[in-house]
Amino acid sequence: MGKGLFITGTGTDVGKTYVTGLVVKCLCDAGKNAGYYKAALSGAERAADGSLLPGDALHVREVAGLKATVPELVSYIYEEAVSPHLAARRAGQPIDFAKVERDYAQALARYDYLTVEGSGGIVCPLRWEAEQHVVLDDLVVRLGLPALIVADAGLGTINAVVLTVEHLRMRQIPIAGVIFNHSHPRDFMEEDNAQMVREMTGLDVLAYVQDGDTELRMEADKLAALYI
Repeated sequence: MGKGLFITGTGTDVGKTYVTGLVVKCLCDAGKNAGYYKAALSGAERAADGSLLPGDALHVREVAGLKATVPELVSYIYEEAVSPHLAARRAGQPIDFAKVERDYAQALARYDYLTVEGSGGIVCPLRWEAEQHVVLDDLVVRLGLPALIVADAGLGTINAVVLTVEHLRMRQIPIAGVIFNHSHPRDFMEEDNAQMVREMTGLDVLAYVQDGDTELRMEADKLAALYI
């Protein structure tokens, strides 16, 4: 049985998928048996044959050189680029969390290190109906995963990171650390952002990702140690 790590963002469009691809690639390049899984993906495009293309998962698969099929990568794929709970409702295809848990367990059995990518921020709703309310953090708790936070390195990240950390801690979800995306070396504000995150949360910024990076600046063994 493998180990898992959940990757969440401080919000939409912080580059969570881009960083996730580099994380999985880093492990694979080091010869580790690493894989990827995502419970639900919205905003998929239609292929010529009418099938839905899960862009995030396909990006990670290409970057990391994975061989997994689409059903092995993602449990639920929705076309509309809205929150998964709304996309699922409009598609008439609500998320069955028993299926998600089965798919996750099967993926975990295939890999030593399984990276699970979230949808949006940590309180993104996955299913919201009269009989069942499930938010992304509920899934993380059910799967028993630690969380790695991806944040934009720029303005506003102190507030976004601290709020995300406080919510994760409220749910008693272990936090592996923070990765800053869209980083600019020697930028005085971004350096202060990292320092403030450390002082206000006690967490380290584990890596800094610049636009266009094709490698994660982090040792593979240190990265692998974050998985439990």
